Order: sequence, then C-alpha cells, then structure tokens
Amino acid sequence: MFTGLVQDIGEIALYEKDNSDLTIGIKTNLDVSAIAIGASICCSGCCLTVVKKEENTLFFEVSNETLSCTILGSWQLGSKVNLEKSLAVGDELGGHFVSGHIDAVTTVLEITPDDGSHRIIFEHPKDMAHFIAPKGSITIDGVSLTVNEVTEKIFSVNIISHTWEHTTLGTLAPKSKVNLEIDILARYMDRIIQSKGAS
Repeated sequence: MFTGLVQDIGEIALYEKDNSDLTIGIKTNLDVSAIAIGASICCSGCCLTVVKKEENTLFFEVSNETLSCTILGSWQLGSKVNLEKSLAVGDELGGHFVSGHIDAVTTVLEITPDDGSHRIIFEHPKDMAHFIAPKGSITIDGVSLTVNEVTEKIFSVNIISHTWEHTTLGTLAPKSKVNLEIDILARYMDRIIQSKGAS
C-alpha cells in the first residue's frame, strides 16, 4: 500500500528483456541499504518487487502481463520514474490509499499554465469514467491527485508547482501516455452498488 506522495525521481539504468519478461534497474537517491529484497516499491504507479540491489540501484523483474497493461514497456535507459516506498504502520497518510495496481493507460490531451500551476486534461480511459468524480482522488504515474473536472470524454487535474518540479509530471506533453489507478474507495463502492442491484 502507498500514499501517492513521490519520494524520489529515479532513472532507468538497466533495461534488459529476456523473451517476454523484463529486468529493470532504477538508480535512486533513496536509502537502498534500508530497503529489503522482496520489498514493494511504487514505480510510476506500478507496484514492483525488489529482486536485487546495489549501492544506489534497485532491480525489478517485470512480467509480460504488467508490460501489457502499463507504460513500463515504453521505458528506456535514462527514463525518469516516480518512486515511493510502501507505507509503514504509523506513517503519515498525506495523499490517499494507492495499491500500485494499474487500472488503465490513458493519454494527455492538453497542458496549460494556470496561475502558477498547470492544468492537465486527460482522455477518459475505457470503462473507467464512472469511477472518476470531481474532487475525488486519482493516481497518475504514482502521484496522488484531486480531480477538478469530469465530462463524458475527459477529466482534468491541476498540478501545483512543487508537484510539477518534484515528480515526472513536469515532463509530460500532449499525447504522453500515463499509468492511471482509480480510487480504491470508488472501486469498492461500485462493487457494493452492483451487488445490491443483483440481489
């Protein structure tokens, strides 16, 4: 479990494909010595397991299934990655509960400056529109954000300058693909409503 508050921007230092699976190494300023083999790290929204570590690099194995439903397959050497360690008991929950399970890949349609922040408009990911609500939470590339506007075809968020400068969101451009995770609470609320309708 994560919070969507990015702790470091890592850099892809190894990108090695073997048949359908992928091994990646991410160079980081996090304290690698304090991260255990088997630990979960949120990598631009995707929960990955540490399989090896060196002085300043964490290594992960990525399955073909993960590659098929995230943006990880588009990464290359030098790509920047939002990193967050898993939530520990007693940690401050400053964002919202993030599972690290990507629901969809969606596309940036427009980015405009907005009084010191940036407004980003995304297209609705297929079959996800009913999970997205104004003032609700959403996770884009591992960053916890608040939804501003929702229409039948798009939703938008505003990115404050701190988030713009300290995550990879500041590198986005129109047509960029991003990992999206809907709010866990929205998912369970939808499940409850469906169960009541079926009873």
